[in-house]
Amino acid sequence: MKTVGNFTFHETGIDGVVIVEPKRYGDERGYFSETYREDDFREAGLDYRFVQDNQSRSKKGVLRGLHFQKAHPQAKLVRVIEGEVFDVAVDLRAGSSTYGKWVGEVLTAERGNQLMIPRGFAHGFLVLSEYATFCYKCDEIYHPDDEGGILWNDPDVGIAWPLAGEPLLSEKDKLHPTLKRSGAIFG
Repeated sequence: MKTVGNFTFHETGIDGVVIVEPKRYGDERGYFSETYREDDFREAGLDYRFVQDNQSRSKKGVLRGLHFQKAHPQAKLVRVIEGEVFDVAVDLRAGSSTYGKWVGEVLTAERGNQLMIPRGFAHGFLVLSEYATFCYKCDEIYHPDDEGGILWNDPDVGIAWPLAGEPLLSEKDKLHPTLKRSGAIFG
């Protein structure tokens, strides 16, 4: 754990994936919080230049993922501004001792916690609340023709999704291959 400025950074079991907890200043009116500050992140060892912000809203039981870009991988700083999700990053880095392993974290609007995911990971999330609005910064622009993915329930990856029954998936996400079949690896 490391605190820099208004942020506390928590290491996870996978190198480079960091839980970020912004400090909140509140009173009877509500709260104020910095959600990103380049110099504080850099001092904490997270040196990224973000070039695109994205936002989605989904209903309970929607699972988006597991996605990545093949030739143009993206680092992502993800958070929830409405509701609650279970957010997952799967290590696809060549030579990594944690290749194929995953980290999962419940992100909530109430807590304001975030997950920093470096390049070389597949990413996905499951909506736990009635609705969730999900936001993320990327350090590479989105290239539609460069999409890749792995199957959300790949038994070799073994993500413990907090889910009873089947999730709501896009047609594309239903068709992703397993990690072994995809051969996904980032050098």
